[in-house]
Amino acid sequence: MSRRALTLMVAGFLTLLLGVVGALLPVPYVVLSPGPTENTIGDVKGKPVISIEGRETYPTDGKLSLVTVAYQGGPGNRIDLFRALRGWIDPTVAVVPEETIFPPTSTAEEVEQQNFQEMTNSQDDATAAALTELKIPYTSVVTVASTQKGLPADGHFQTGDEIVSVDGVPATDRESVSGIVRRHKAGETVTFTVNRGDRSLTVAVPTVAAKDGTPIVGITMRISYKFPFKVKINVGDVGGPSAGMMFSLGIVDKLTPGPLTGGKSIAGTGTITPEGKVGPIGGISQKMVGARRSGATVFLTPADNCAEAVKSVPDGMRLYKVGTLHDAVKAIDAIRTGTGSIPTCSAS
Repeated sequence: MSRRALTLMVAGFLTLLLGVVGALLPVPYVVLSPGPTENTIGDVKGKPVISIEGRETYPTDGKLSLVTVAYQGGPGNRIDLFRALRGWIDPTVAVVPEETIFPPTSTAEEVEQQNFQEMTNSQDDATAAALTELKIPYTSVVTVASTQKGLPADGHFQTGDEIVSVDGVPATDRESVSGIVRRHKAGETVTFTVNRGDRSLTVAVPTVAAKDGTPIVGITMRISYKFPFKVKINVGDVGGPSAGMMFSLGIVDKLTPGPLTGGKSIAGTGTITPEGKVGPIGGISQKMVGARRSGATVFLTPADNCAEAVKSVPDGMRLYKVGTLHDAVKAIDAIRTGTGSIPTCSAS
């Protein structure tokens, strides 16, 4: 073999080797693909997704399916370049920069915990929205979500403590509690009355100045609810807030006579507020593909996602535009009965 041929062979081998090694190197991207669906009026692993105790329920039929997005990659589990390239040429998946899913200061475990907490919060909000839609009264309370380490509240409050009053003033919402704390000067004591289980406690803590000078005690608050009956939602490993609307629809269906869907298969997505407002979500393209693969031909789409959704709607699927839980209920009524007009998604 001539020296020239040997040189070309070695160079070609090294180029191939570098290409293979480069393709296997981890890259800071995440692949989003269609995830599984769950019927909110059905069962998962032999248990009802939604179970209600203390209130009459009614038989249901059909499907009201929540949809999910599966992801590959992230800190500590990065995908290789070859997997990213495959994703870029697959129209059913999306490849996005890692920081869009995992903020630079967050670990995979922290993001997973946040998704779990958002799912828990969305279940409570979904129950509240369903009861609001059905005009069933309930009450809301301000509770402690967490305390900030090293600040005065740390060690004095527990997650789940119900804040009854601050300096003797009833705690009606988070803003009222924060407002009373801000009236103090840094170093002054704030007195909280809290319910912890079946005990009423008085907790007195000083304020400190935040970086902007605002007096704080170091608690993060959330609104919790006291419902007149028990609603339990079981979805396994699903996380995040985007199933809120579908949970609400499942609860409405179980609490009202007659199957809401009329036996049809309906999928959808959207966050939900206690008042019933439906909010936008991420991964709409992948969620529609997952819904279509599960057999759904109807997809309830948050109004703010419509313009994006119509660009990649799967064949055989119709998108209906919803801005509130009431819109979603009316849309399903019209689909079931075949009467009435239903707003559909458009590109504008």
